[in-house]
Order: sequence, then structure tokens, then C-alpha cells
Amino acid sequence: MKVQGLPAVEAIFTQAKQQQRAAFLPYFPIGYPTYDESLAAIEAMAQAGADGFEIGIPFSDPLADGPTNQAATQVSLENGTTVKDCLRAVRELRSRGVTQPMLLMGYVNPFLNYGVEQFVYDAKDAGADGLIIPDLPPEEAALFTSACQEADMALVFFVAPTSNDARIALVAENARGFIYCVSLTGVTGERAELPPDVSEFISRVRAQTDQRLVMGFGISTPAQARMMNQLMDGFIVGSALVRAGKEGAAKVGELAGSLRAALNE
Repeated sequence: MKVQGLPAVEAIFTQAKQQQRAAFLPYFPIGYPTYDESLAAIEAMAQAGADGFEIGIPFSDPLADGPTNQAATQVSLENGTTVKDCLRAVRELRSRGVTQPMLLMGYVNPFLNYGVEQFVYDAKDAGADGLIIPDLPPEEAALFTSACQEADMALVFFVAPTSNDARIALVAENARGFIYCVSLTGVTGERAELPPDVSEFISRVRAQTDQRLVMGFGISTPAQARMMNQLMDGFIVGSALVRAGKEGAAKVGELAGSLRAALNE
């Protein structure tokens, strides 16, 4: 029987640690540039060795996203992509043989509109393994927490360099699967280099918890990916892959392959 949900997410970090590297979790939104091309891009990244996926659900006000991802999700919305389409995409990717864990990344309002318990049930039924919700604070997450516990799904919360120790402890108490560490104070997007104080920030988080830590925001190059081996349990790349999506799935797979290969160097 295939492992699904929280155990599947935890397993990717165990495997990556055995290989003495960070886990690579690329982000890509469903419906960009089209529905079919988004699935092809995710398939290409699966074949390129991604450990798991952050599957983007488009939303009209994606407050954590920078210009590249905002523009892509706007295209997706204009294409008519719905939450149900994103669940269908996960089911279809599973039927095509994509086995890596998939975490659905979206914002609170569409999930509330869908119905939280029903959404979590339908997400698991489609083959998803967890949720990443940037605008869901742990203090207001009871509905999501209970639904994800019931379904044994991962539920990811965020900490940032501005988070104090009490905040980090609260997130650690509520996170299921891993904690998403935002590398900088800002939105998603490619950066030439990561902030110089990022190691200090991660040390501060590790002092509060033994949860797996995954970094996102600003990682886009093989050199930055290699840095993650020493620093993090995993990392997310989004904007660079989304930008490559304009040129087709093969280009996305090529970039994902170079990021994954860097972890073995």
C-alpha cells in the first residue's frame, strides 16, 4: 500500500538525510501557462528527480507571492482554473505515475469557500499529502488542524526572520510535516544572493524545535541549492521554474534537473 499524507512527507526528508543532502520541493501553479502545460511541467520535474511538490492553487490576492508567481497565477485564473481543477490535476498526475508527495499551496479564502473538512477529504482522495497556506496563522488554524489530523495530512506553517522565539515555538507546536522558513522579509522571487544573516535565523529556529525546516523565497540557482545541503532539511524553488514555464515543460525539467544535480556535488 502506498504511503500517503504526513508519513509520505516525512519520508522524503528521511531519504534525503540518508543521502546527505537537502530535499528539493519545487513549486508550480496549476493552470499556467495552460492546464495541460502545467501538468507537463510537474511531470518533467518529477522525472528530473524532485523529492516532492508544492502545487499552486491560483488566488486573486496572493500576498506572499512576488511578480513572477502573481503574474502566473493571474494567467491561471484567466484560464478559468478552479480549486476543483487543481484537485483534478493531482489525481491526473497520480494516474500518470507521479509518485512524489504533493502539498497543495493556496490561500485561506478558497478553502473556506469550498468547506475546510470537505476540501481536506477531497484533497487526500485525489492523492495530495498536505497543505501549505501562507495566510493562515496558527492562532486561527483550528479547523484546518483538526481536519488534517483526522486525515493524517501535513499542514505547513511559516516563520520569518522577524519571528520572535515565542512565535517560532507556536508554529513548531502546530506544524505537521515541516516548517516553512522564509529566507527574507519580502515576497517570493529570484535573488542574486541570500541574506547574510540567514544562518543565524535558522539556528534560532533550530534552537526552538526539532521539526524539519524547509527554506523558500529567493532560491533559484544551483549554487544556492548547494548551500541548502549544509543549512536546511529541504528547500523550495518557485519563481525561477515558473519563469522557465513560459518556454515549456522541457525547460522547466532542465532547470529542475540542474538544481537537483547540484545537491550531489
